[in-house]
Amino acid sequence: MKIHEYQGKEILRKFGVATPRGIPCFTVDEAVKAAETLGGKIWVVKAQIHAGGRGKGGGVKLARSLDEVRQHATAILGMQLKTHQTGPEGQKVRRLLVEDGADIKKEYYVAALTDRATQKVAMMASSEGGMDIEEVAHKTPEKIIKVFVDPLTGLTDAQAQELAAGIGVPAGSVAQAVDTFKKLYACYMETDASLAEINPLILEGNGNIKALDAKFNFDANALFRHPEIVAFRDLDEEDPDEIEASKFDLAYISLDGNIGCLVNGAGLAMATMDTIELFGAEPANFLDVGGGATTEKVTEAFKIMLHNTKVKGILVNIFGGIMRCDTIATGVVSAAREVHLKVPLVVRMKGTNEDLGKKILAESGLPIIAADTMAEAATRIVAAIK
Repeated sequence: MKIHEYQGKEILRKFGVATPRGIPCFTVDEAVKAAETLGGKIWVVKAQIHAGGRGKGGGVKLARSLDEVRQHATAILGMQLKTHQTGPEGQKVRRLLVEDGADIKKEYYVAALTDRATQKVAMMASSEGGMDIEEVAHKTPEKIIKVFVDPLTGLTDAQAQELAAGIGVPAGSVAQAVDTFKKLYACYMETDASLAEINPLILEGNGNIKALDAKFNFDANALFRHPEIVAFRDLDEEDPDEIEASKFDLAYISLDGNIGCLVNGAGLAMATMDTIELFGAEPANFLDVGGGATTEKVTEAFKIMLHNTKVKGILVNIFGGIMRCDTIATGVVSAAREVHLKVPLVVRMKGTNEDLGKKILAESGLPIIAADTMAEAATRIVAAIK
């Protein structure tokens, strides 16, 4: 789950991280009122979408008068903002953040994220803040400093100082930087985040350290512990099919291909997608129905896949362990009838009640194409859509 910048800053402030003063807005008039409330002579009008690169796309503007605040808010609200993270279709801007202007002397990057290879938390920092960190990693990897934190120990002063020294924080601001790094780590751990990023973290002219942006991703499996974070969810920023899938406890992610996949188990789902690509096609989605799939869940899964007009065929790949093949077969038949399936359907199933499942499919009277191996399944669905 992702949240907006202004929501991320609200979380950071709860953990003592300094941020500029800002007010979220939903209308142009609210934006002007926000600038009046903040006072001062310079404000920043920021688009709020779940994507980076907003400044390059025209979604972040500096205003030196209330008239300019109004002009920028009018231009940004409702625009289809396109960045390297939104794709060519862009994302509609429905919210703004109006913030105090900042006296930026230097921009840094810092983030906490899960490192599965070491089973620790990676704290990353760079002197190249404000840029795409992927570009920095590609062109100048030596400018990214990493320390790996044992969750049982936490981020130590020595590690935080190593980060500060590595990115060139001036001596007079090191203590503030160390404090900020430790608070960011605490925030990451206590909110069950999978990513907590500040880009840029700025050094102001007076030597203070401040978070000028905030990006968070949260572990969806831990959200039951954080109703206050769930309240931040903005459904307008999410794929409608993924929202619908979540209602039925289906793990679904839209992709760009034309073969819909329905699989039980995340590992098998990824292997199925790889196999489809190996045989010359592209998957239209990742869809894991889990180990407790019911006829209703399978039917809903079919409906969600077929919402995607690019889907030209469906591949069902089931391993009957906890999930029985006959249950899936019954669900597949029911779903195919209910949605009046008009695209080719290939089903491969192995495991518990495999023979019974195949019998149900064979006696359904539906034009279901059977397969015994993953290679055969992929070959047949690719041939069928051609």
